[in-house]
Amino acid sequence: MTLDDERLVYAGRVVTLRIKHLRLPDGRVVLREIVEHSAGAALVAVDGEGNVLLVRQPRPAVGGDLLELPAGIVEPGETPAECALRELAEETGFSAGQLELLVQMYSSPGFCTEVLHIFAARDLVAVQVAQDEEEEIELVRMPLAEAIQQVLTNGISDAKTVAGLLAYWQQLQSR
Repeated sequence: MTLDDERLVYAGRVVTLRIKHLRLPDGRVVLREIVEHSAGAALVAVDGEGNVLLVRQPRPAVGGDLLELPAGIVEPGETPAECALRELAEETGFSAGQLELLVQMYSSPGFCTEVLHIFAARDLVAVQVAQDEEEEIELVRMPLAEAIQQVLTNGISDAKTVAGLLAYWQQLQSR
């Protein structure tokens, strides 16, 4: 393999793994593993009582269930906002009258291309949408202050959820 060559190692349903050789400024050649992952969208959905809608779901990669923001992968031809609204309906049974971008972030830029678009969703209205048959999701309503406390005590440890909740909390504090 020559300098800056890339080699496809694996192409799956969710991720693609490539190996790439790079020359550093000092002349050394290093190997990098790059995981290609589609963009994602998530929402801090807040109901009329100030509760955040979270979902508890099994995450085999970490060996347990996590409490997370509703989220999913942006499908081809879909905008991040459209994805966020679709996931909100599928995972919580609600739509939002108001959607506002809070923050965009890379999930783990040391090895992964995934960028996440995190929105605030307000003016929630119940809707009837079929859930994804492959997902095991439990809807959890929690006061925002309690969710923030769980972030600060490691009860909520999912990166997009931590970032989204803290960004939303900061937005409220600065208003």
